[in-house]
Amino acid sequence: MTVYISPNPGKEQAADTARRAAQLLLMQEAAVLMRDNLKESCYVEGVQYLPLEECLPRTDVILTIGGDGTILHEANFTLQYQKPILGINIGRCGFLATCEVDEMEEKLAALVRGEYLLDNRMLLYVRVLGEDGWEGHALNDVVVTKGRLQQAIDFSIYCDDILVEQYRGDGVIVATPTGSTAYSLAAGGPILDSQTKGIVVTPICPHSLTSPAMVFAQERKINICVGQVIDNEVFLSCDGAAEYPLSAGSTAEIRLSDQIVQLVTFSRADQFQAIDQKLRSRR
Repeated sequence: MTVYISPNPGKEQAADTARRAAQLLLMQEAAVLMRDNLKESCYVEGVQYLPLEECLPRTDVILTIGGDGTILHEANFTLQYQKPILGINIGRCGFLATCEVDEMEEKLAALVRGEYLLDNRMLLYVRVLGEDGWEGHALNDVVVTKGRLQQAIDFSIYCDDILVEQYRGDGVIVATPTGSTAYSLAAGGPILDSQTKGIVVTPICPHSLTSPAMVFAQERKINICVGQVIDNEVFLSCDGAAEYPLSAGSTAEIRLSDQIVQLVTFSRADQFQAIDQKLRSRR
């Protein structure tokens, strides 16, 4: 087995954890790859340090070191390669990462032995209708939100071209089941089983007494139409990445992507264990 290790350079523990992971994998006789620009900070004898474009085609599994944001970045960045991702969590929560630091020895050995499962997660595809045709993918969510703190925005939500709701508020979250435990949950949306084939639409601070989150079948096409705005300060983002500005009258079309992301897991109950251990402890 060949494993490509991708540590988050912004995390204090990332380099040390990456070195330890590499040592454990090499002890299991796996081949280990890292980007060549990490050779100084993450050097381990036996690791091959190569340009990124050489690492990804050769790897069997991508091992991220960080939090869920690291997995989301890697999933979008490496989408064309369709490699499964295993996350080692050194972040605050880590719903997508199925290995904690103190589990590395056990779980990395199981990985090399092939004793793991692949969890197929749906992606959303979004495009802005119009001349420029901006597009993107999201494993967690697509968010349309205002820029000004004082300004509420009018949004119209269409399902398969039928108007289903109108909001006035701070924005709208369109989430996958994977993303239902992220921003959507914080905004009052439901938690979905990651294997549910659905799309959650959750308003952000709606100025209404009756604006519940809605769950649509994955085959549906969701359109978000932006009402009048000041100075074009409405933005669209995928998985928290760089924001794309939307003007008044813009429409973002969101639907199921024809691509998936595979996450390495060691139990079909990993999602619910994460909810129990990481959400309930916050009460």
